[in-house]
Amino acid sequence: MTVGRAVVDTRATYESDAYRGAANAATSAAGARGGQAKVQKAKILLVDDRAENLLALEAILSALDQTLVRAGSGEEALKALLNDDFAVILLDVQMPGMDGFETAAHIKRRERTRDIPIIFLTAINHGPHHTFRGYAAGAVDYISKPFDPWVLRAKVSVFVELYMKNCQLKEQAALLRLQVEAEQSPGTGLLSEFSARLAAVEEQAETLKKQLAEGSDQAAVSTATHLERRLVSLRRALDALEPGNPNRNATPDA
Repeated sequence: MTVGRAVVDTRATYESDAYRGAANAATSAAGARGGQAKVQKAKILLVDDRAENLLALEAILSALDQTLVRAGSGEEALKALLNDDFAVILLDVQMPGMDGFETAAHIKRRERTRDIPIIFLTAINHGPHHTFRGYAAGAVDYISKPFDPWVLRAKVSVFVELYMKNCQLKEQAALLRLQVEAEQSPGTGLLSEFSARLAAVEEQAETLKKQLAEGSDQAAVSTATHLERRLVSLRRALDALEPGNPNRNATPDA
């Protein structure tokens, strides 16, 4: 494959002010995210057999402030994918040995990596058939060199943003699942807390009833008896809220 300074040639067909605006916005968003301690950087996999092309890609994408991982061949790319999760893969088509199409086929066959978006990069335009082969291999985009660095940065930033949002959703779903499990587990959660508090009130009411029974204040005894009935009703209603109870919709008696 022959590429040189053409990789960063800004006089490409894809030059677009709209893409420049999108890239600037994405870069600002990435910088803002970097200020948040809990947000981790996304990893972007760069696959090319020529070191100068990898350097050029790093220069273009460095403004996104994400983690850029190099791979000098298809085999190296597959090894990197064994251990790390990536937001997007920039994959050169023309490589000795395992080319980009074959590498993409391996990526898409793996359950763990099949959903990672792939952007094909090529210095040779073989026409529509070659482009179709790239999309058939699972690519989400196919860019011919020389390309506009603003365009590439904007495209990559979109997939980084989607990846970060997806990670946030997964984290929120996991936290929600843990919360639900905690609330439904015996000895923990809101139901268990209410049950413990009710048990304490029941114990105090029983002690009060015994003390009043020794006296002669019938009104107080009657009030304590009514309180006891209310506590029994509340206990039944609380038990009905336990997961798996067929009387889940039960309400306290008046």
